[in-house]
Amino acid sequence: MNSADLTRDTFFEGRLFVTQTTGGYRFSIDAVLLAAGIRVKPGDTLLDLGAGCGIISLMLAFRFPEAQIYAVELQPELIELARTNVADNRMTDRVTVVQADMRLLPGGKLPGPFDWIASNPPYHRSESGRINPNDQRALARHEIAMDLAQLLACARRMLRTGGHLALIYPAERTADLLVQMRREGIEPKYLQPVHSYEGQKARLVIVHGIHRARPGLRMAPPLVIYRQDGTYTDAVQAMMRP
Repeated sequence: MNSADLTRDTFFEGRLFVTQTTGGYRFSIDAVLLAAGIRVKPGDTLLDLGAGCGIISLMLAFRFPEAQIYAVELQPELIELARTNVADNRMTDRVTVVQADMRLLPGGKLPGPFDWIASNPPYHRSESGRINPNDQRALARHEIAMDLAQLLACARRMLRTGGHLALIYPAERTADLLVQMRREGIEPKYLQPVHSYEGQKARLVIVHGIHRARPGLRMAPPLVIYRQDGTYTDAVQAMMRP
C-alpha cells in the first residue's frame, strides 16, 4: 500500500497509533462510542467482527491488556492495515487479526466460544441509498458482503452461553435488530439512544445482548455526541482518553 495514501493518527492522548487510508474506509466516532461501553474481564476472549483497520480491537486491548482479542475482517487491504496497527502498538500478544468471511465462521480459523463479540456493522440495506464507488466504503456502509441476519447468526455460533454481544446500529432499524437478536437466542439487555445534538431525534442505538439470557431490557439515558458549537460533549471527550 502506497504510504502517500495513508495517514497515521494518534489516539488516547498520543498513546495509541492508528494508520488509515485517505480515500478508503476510515473509522468514525461510532466505533469509539461502541468500545467505550464494553467492560472485559481479565482472561476474557473477545471477537471483533468487521474489524476494519482494527480500531475497536486496539482501544479494547489498550484498556484491557489481559484480554485476548481476535479481529476478523474480510477485505485484504484492511487486514494489512489492522496488522500494521497491531504491530505498531506492540499488541501482537493480545490481538490476532484473521482474514475470514464471518458467514463461514467458525470454520477452524478461530478458537471459541467467546465471552464478548463487538461489531460496528454495515448500517444500510444493499438496495437502499447510493452505493459508494469506493469498495472499502461500500462494504462498510451497505449490506453487500453480509446482512444483519448473517451477522447475528455468526454471533450466536461464536458466543458462549452467557456471552455478551455489543453493537451500534441506526436508530431507525432498532426493531429489526432486536427482533433478529431474539430470533438467534441473544436476548437484548441494554439499549442506549445516541443523539448527534441535544433536542434532535436519536441517530443511533448502542445495544448489548446476552446469549441465552432471560428477558429484561434496561434503557440507558441518551448519549449526546456534540455540543451546539460542534465540539464533543464531556461524555464523549472522556471516551477519547485512556
